[in-house]
Amino acid sequence: MAQAGIALALLAALLTNLASLLKHRGCHRLEPVRIRQPLRSARRLAGSPWFAAGWSLAAVAWLIHVAALSMAPISIVQAVLSGGAVTLAVMSQRIFGDTVEPRQWLALLVGGAGLALLILTVPHLSGSHSEFSLAAILGFEGGLALIAIGLALGHRSERLVARRGLLLAALAGTLVALAGVAIKGLTGADGVSIAIILPWIALIVACGALAQYAVVAALQGGQAIETIGLMGLVANTSQIAGGILVFDDPLSGNPLGIALQATAFGMVCLSALLLPARGTRPQLAT
Repeated sequence: MAQAGIALALLAALLTNLASLLKHRGCHRLEPVRIRQPLRSARRLAGSPWFAAGWSLAAVAWLIHVAALSMAPISIVQAVLSGGAVTLAVMSQRIFGDTVEPRQWLALLVGGAGLALLILTVPHLSGSHSEFSLAAILGFEGGLALIAIGLALGHRSERLVARRGLLLAALAGTLVALAGVAIKGLTGADGVSIAIILPWIALIVACGALAQYAVVAALQGGQAIETIGLMGLVANTSQIAGGILVFDDPLSGNPLGIALQATAFGMVCLSALLLPARGTRPQLAT
């Protein structure tokens, strides 16, 4: 079953990247979204053929992603998704004619390789690894929520005006991760009280809606590769950490493996530093 989950994750990676590029093109043909006018912004987005196609494809990719999470460990699924990052640059350049800087190619390769290395150094995993303790998942999700709040406040700061696009991309990735870990937990929530399940589902819906707003706002203010790539890195890295801390996906049991995993995390951090295009100063609506 885990092998089927990995195959679904690969398909989800390809569809997600294509959907993000379609939404990016649609977003740039519209007025900036405004959180104070959610319905009006949603109508404008729905009226864009590019964005509507991207959103529909993203919905299909999300369903495939959920199916993958129900079959395989979350760390494996997210590593496969991150490995599809190189296809983002290929599709952006070949299909849409966007310029991809050499450093961005390097960033995507380094980030994908780092996350792949992380998975190659863990012990063999079987099954879906959906079991967890309630305290662990609440603590992890609470930590992600605090990070999201910090990123949202940073986006509003005038001192960080030149970094607003990157902060919004990181915020979107964090919200996606928050929802993703909750969805993974929901697949292994047998025996959990309905009084907890209902707020849990509400959390997934709320995070999903806020993530969509953050994604659109980030896409409108930034270039495709740096914005989509950074969102993917943050979302995938956070969910891999969730797999380890919440769902007990094991780390390496020997010093060499631990050193390689530390190197892998360093590669991911380096990738995030390399992603922004030179000289870009995104200007985003509030």
